[in-house]
Amino acid sequence: MKRISESKSTLTEIMLPCQANPSGKVHGGEIMKLMDTCAGVAAMRHAKKNAVTVRVDEMVFYEPILVGELVICEAQLVFVGKTSMEIEVTVKVENLMSESPPRLALKAYFTFVALDKDGKPCEVPRLLLETEAEKKIFAQREQKYLQRKQRERELEG
Repeated sequence: MKRISESKSTLTEIMLPCQANPSGKVHGGEIMKLMDTCAGVAAMRHAKKNAVTVRVDEMVFYEPILVGELVICEAQLVFVGKTSMEIEVTVKVENLMSESPPRLALKAYFTFVALDKDGKPCEVPRLLLETEAEKKIFAQREQKYLQRKQRERELEG
């Protein structure tokens, strides 16, 4: 078992003109790539193995990100199955030229699967849930996981 805190990951990057459209707003794909990288680090820290993205859920952009702003991407595990890990990724944005605190720009859940040396899915450590907040989000994400599995079974016939 591993604590959630053992695999947390943070990436920061200043947004540049080459990452934006002509109006100065950063492309969503640029932010998604940062989120995927940050989530991947958290997954590999937890599994101590290579891990690959298999799903992105509930990606919601709350507001645009502008050229010159600092993007702060934070990832932490919220649920693990046998071989999969679900990681909550939040993106905050900070204007370094103002006194305003960082603001929430978007959030999503990334699912990664750990791979063995042959590229096959392998088991991951369970999560040690230490706080009521950790237990609550684990239960919520577990319910979503079970609902997805049920839908997949129904589609397979």
